Amino acid sequence: MKKGSIFHSLPFKLLVGVIAGVVFGLLFSATDSNRFTGAALNIVVTLKYVINQIINFIIPLIIIAFIAPSITQLGKNASKLLLIAVSIAYASSVGAAFFSTAAGYVLIPHLSISPTVDGLKSIPDAVFELSIPQIMPVMSALVFSVMIGLAAAWTKAELISNILIEFQKIVLAIVTRIMIPILPLFIGLTFCTLSYEGSITKQAPVFLKIIIIVLLGHYIWMALLYTIAGIYSKKNPLDVIKCYGPAYLTAIGTMSSAATLAVALQCAGKAKPLRKDMVSFGIPLFSNIHLCGSVLTEVFFCMTVSKILYGSVPTVGTMVLFCVLLGIFAIGAPGVPGGTVMASLGLITSVLGFGDTGTALMLTIFALQDSFGTACNVTGDGALTLILTGYAERHNIKEGAPEYLSKKDDMDYFFSIVDEMVESTAYWNPPPLIIEFRSDNGFYVCDGRHRLEMFRQKNVKVIPAIVWTTGKDDYEKLKEIIKC
Repeated sequence: MKKGSIFHSLPFKLLVGVIAGVVFGLLFSATDSNRFTGAALNIVVTLKYVINQIINFIIPLIIIAFIAPSITQLGKNASKLLLIAVSIAYASSVGAAFFSTAAGYVLIPHLSISPTVDGLKSIPDAVFELSIPQIMPVMSALVFSVMIGLAAAWTKAELISNILIEFQKIVLAIVTRIMIPILPLFIGLTFCTLSYEGSITKQAPVFLKIIIIVLLGHYIWMALLYTIAGIYSKKNPLDVIKCYGPAYLTAIGTMSSAATLAVALQCAGKAKPLRKDMVSFGIPLFSNIHLCGSVLTEVFFCMTVSKILYGSVPTVGTMVLFCVLLGIFAIGAPGVPGGTVMASLGLITSVLGFGDTGTALMLTIFALQDSFGTACNVTGDGALTLILTGYAERHNIKEGAPEYLSKKDDMDYFFSIVDEMVESTAYWNPPPLIIEFRSDNGFYVCDGRHRLEMFRQKNVKVIPAIVWTTGKDDYEKLKEIIKC
């Protein structure tokens, strides 16, 4: 991470927006009788309304753009090991969500949250209301995404799959060039109105408490994940955890699982209990679909914000629905800061019933601690890779066998060819491997699986390879990995 780049990061910009909003809100409150103050508040409320309309319009687009292509990609790369990996990633995210929900019901009543504050000032109405309806309701977008993704995978509709991937790139550009740049302004306007009302100073200590609680929740969930992984794999999880320090610190600094991938691969590669083939397969995959820390954070924050703004936490039935759906959204979340909460804004507004103030609070407090959620995600990937290692050993999947082979006869034939290659290497120079890099699925050996296993058995550390990729984003991520 370049020096000074923190000043260009989203959390820093949001923090500036919060501070500026609070300062202007207090200033407006102190000069309430001034005619200029009234006009300025009208502008603030109007801008806040319009920006909220734009954000709400983008929400269904995000759902379609990231859920549908994720499903089609799973269909293209369907293998038993991949399905196992996706399943345990989803189980971890949903488990973290339910854990956070239970903690919320136990702890939030003891946080001394006062949902109603006497003497709040009233906010003036917007000068005008520019209504921008969504192209479809949020739940319709979710159902459409699942159906179109499954149907495209079942029918092997390459054209539709490619269109969905292109649409994902388009929406990601909208998110990064429109939604993210206007977020600090939206946050600043929201905190300006809250500060003017007088409620923000009353609730500031609560936000500090819940951030500390969430950080403790991260460590508890990671400990639980590694304990389960150790029991299942019959290996010592501490031998994995002790290697993950650099990855955890890098994730805190970069606030990005993708940017931490190279370090995470190095850390996992040093962990003796983890099979090297499971590291190569699992770590890049989990860095995109396993977001247990982000999910845990979002759930607890949602419950707290609901208590602050609306007087009560959501019902158990509502939270169960929210957690189950949030696990799906986490798998398809965009790879941008705060991607999990952005992808799930539709759930926050439709399932939990949050308004623009609740949405702004969620975006702010989530982004300000996003680096720790990312660190939890990255470190948790090691536990899931340990589970994959245990699964491979329990089902006699030989190390080095391609993940698409499941029958014993096929594996035996594969290794018979490898054995012949090992014996004949003195008489020929193996050609380089052909490897494709995809940011959503890591490195994939297109040609040379037998040669790769041969090199592994001969303990060769440097292997000739030609690595290719498509798309500017994948190319930039590949360059970051090669630097390490």
